[in-house]
Amino acid sequence: MKLYKTILNYLAITLLCWFCGFIHMRIVLGPSPDDVTGFFSFFNGLHDFVILFVGAIVGSVIAVIYIILDLAYLKKKFENHPQRFGIHLGIVMVLAVTVCVTHYLLEEVIDVI
Repeated sequence: MKLYKTILNYLAITLLCWFCGFIHMRIVLGPSPDDVTGFFSFFNGLHDFVILFVGAIVGSVIAVIYIILDLAYLKKKFENHPQRFGIHLGIVMVLAVTVCVTHYLLEEVIDVI
């Protein structure tokens, strides 16, 4: 039963990380372009696809970093802490901001990606 609880916990954290990745991509790309007709309507769908695809990749990176950090350090450190959920949520948010700032710097400032 403890294994199922751990798997569900990591699944919930992964979904939260994906959501953070989608929000990051929405901030970086901005709103969808105005609806156009004809040939250029293809780009409206492309914008949404990029938000989902790259947002899922960024969210997966956040989730993998969190899971490794949790297995290696956090699980032992905060095992019986009364505010464990809040601490873990804060750590996910700090990781999300760190990964998103790194992605932004690599893409826009340094122009590597």
